[in-house]
Parts: sequence; C-alpha cells; structure tokens
Amino acid sequence: MSDKLENGKLGLSADEVLTTTRSVRKRLDLTRPVEREVLMECIEIAHQAPTGSNMQGWRWLFIDDPVKKKALADMYRANYYPYVNDPNRPKRDAQGERIVDSSMHLAGILEEVPVLLIPLIAGRLDAGTPTFGQASAWGSLLPAVWSFMLALRERGLGSAWTTLHLPNEKEAAELLGIPFDQYTQAGLFPVAYTIGTDFKLAKRVPAEKFVRWNTWS
Repeated sequence: MSDKLENGKLGLSADEVLTTTRSVRKRLDLTRPVEREVLMECIEIAHQAPTGSNMQGWRWLFIDDPVKKKALADMYRANYYPYVNDPNRPKRDAQGERIVDSSMHLAGILEEVPVLLIPLIAGRLDAGTPTFGQASAWGSLLPAVWSFMLALRERGLGSAWTTLHLPNEKEAAELLGIPFDQYTQAGLFPVAYTIGTDFKLAKRVPAEKFVRWNTWS
C-alpha cells in the first residue's frame, strides 16, 4: 500500500480504501489548509452513491469560519464531557479506553480543525417518524457520507463521524442559517489532511459471529 500522494491521490485499491478508512482524531493535521476544490471532488464522488427514488435530498454544509467552528465545538463539548464522564456508563475495555482518549483529544481541538462538515437530509426525522421513513431517509444520505469519507482517504485526508452536537441541532441551525423545519443534520465531521497515511485494518470480532442464515436462532 502506497504512503505517498501522487497527483493528489494515494493510489489505493478499492479493498484498501474500504478496509483502512479509519475514524481519524489524533492524526488530523491542524496546520495544513484543506483546499475547497479537493472537498468538491469528494462531494462529486459522494453524489454517485445510491439515493432513494433519485431524490438527492442531501445537502452539505462546510464550515471554515473560525467563530462558527468555535461555537459548534462548544456545543459539542457541552454534550461530550457529561456523556464521556457519566459514572453509570458501562465499564470500558482497553480498546474502549483508547477510543475515549482519542475522542477526548478531538473534543479539545475541534475548532482548530481546518474544516467542519454537517451533512443534511431533506425533511425532519424527529420522534414519531415511522421506521420506513427513517430507513428511507437515512438510506439516502449515509451511503453518500461514507463515500465522501472514502474519497477523503484516497486523497490523504481523514475525518470522524461525530453526533454530539445534535442535542443542540436547533441552535446549530440558527448559527448556520439552516432551515430547521426542512432539513435534519446527520452529524459533525472534522476534515483535515492526516499526519501520515499508513492506516491499517481495525481489530474486529470475526464476521461469522454476527451472521445468521434464514432464521435468527
């Protein structure tokens, strides 16, 4: 696997991109600007993802204004610290502790990341939305978001899917001019070039532990 950008890309195979696109928190380069044209390349790729009835209800809001980034980071931290420090949360194993350490780092530097992204989907997906409606809407956005992250990886950038600003979704909508009654926010994504590109496969429980055939039992 190449660790060098050539013509702006790493030259990874499809399997390498799919298996080494990590949630990047500690290895985000806070000093290197992210070019808008690179972000637009990744969005163009994301728009090739499936979308229900070809409605293309996705929207992408990039934030690079320092004041707005700081406001979003403060919203995130207001929810993150009580969540991560909750004494009633289940005990974490070693891997869980590493993830917490990594997420704690991200919480502290979130506004310093060059760009933040909020993906949105048309419509409100609040409590009471039927399962069919939820699945249809998220199924029209989440594949595109993942494609965006894969495209970032091939270009030497990284991100992480975070959701802890969403308890303040309406406040974020007001900050950014999002029509709250028309669009649902899916998360908050830090976007930056990565420090090194040598990401490896994650440790996972074997897939056979999660697979059933024809019946649950």
